[in-house]
Amino acid sequence: MVVADTVRADTVAPPPPAPLPPLPDGFVRLREVAPGIAQEMRYATAYNFIGEPIDGYLAPECILAEEAATALAGVAQTLARSGLGLKVYDCYRPQTAVNHFARWTGVPDQSMKEAFYPAEPKGSLFSRGYISTRSGHSRGATVDLTLVRLPATASVLTTFPTADGPLPRCDQPLGPDGRLDEGDLDMGTAYDCFTHLASTDSGGITAAARRNRDRLRAAMSVAGFRNYSKEWWHFSLRDEPHPRTYFDFPVE
Repeated sequence: MVVADTVRADTVAPPPPAPLPPLPDGFVRLREVAPGIAQEMRYATAYNFIGEPIDGYLAPECILAEEAATALAGVAQTLARSGLGLKVYDCYRPQTAVNHFARWTGVPDQSMKEAFYPAEPKGSLFSRGYISTRSGHSRGATVDLTLVRLPATASVLTTFPTADGPLPRCDQPLGPDGRLDEGDLDMGTAYDCFTHLASTDSGGITAAARRNRDRLRAAMSVAGFRNYSKEWWHFSLRDEPHPRTYFDFPVE
């Protein structure tokens, strides 16, 4: 009898996972629409230009307006025919997070300068258009992303520097003494690198990086996205569903 009870206890199914928090109408989690797109949500981590997880990011989850997620899934399907895929770094961004960025500009900390704005004075990040008090990301149809080779396994994720090591400059070439290996195709700079070299049409990058940027921009354009010219990774859906609404629900 004791044995039978033990068997029954061992075969009891585990409880189902807790349901995900509901999203506002019209928003979806990208992994439910396009699970093959890799996600590395930087602002849910401490490896970003501020150096700490950003307010409003309670989970490393890409959330988008449904129209943007569907269009992005189409881009991924098209690229897959050539053995390429996508990795997203940021999607919907709560206004709370944007406020965090703005507060940071008023404090003296520059601990992440070398890795994200090595040649740019912190005080100029607003005037140069790298940071603003409002972000298209908060409207739900803007995404930061890059190209990766398929299959999009763990190899497409960034290899972060050790806590006691030096921060690699984001504007240097790839290599042992260069910028961080982010697991993507060479795009000329690291993600979120606040430098003129990150401008999509910058002439200061290699021919290979130019081809990769052009390929990403072309694929996104066909699907209805427009690029922000100062950031090769930044794209917004042209016909966004909430052009005047800045949302502030948490990423979870």
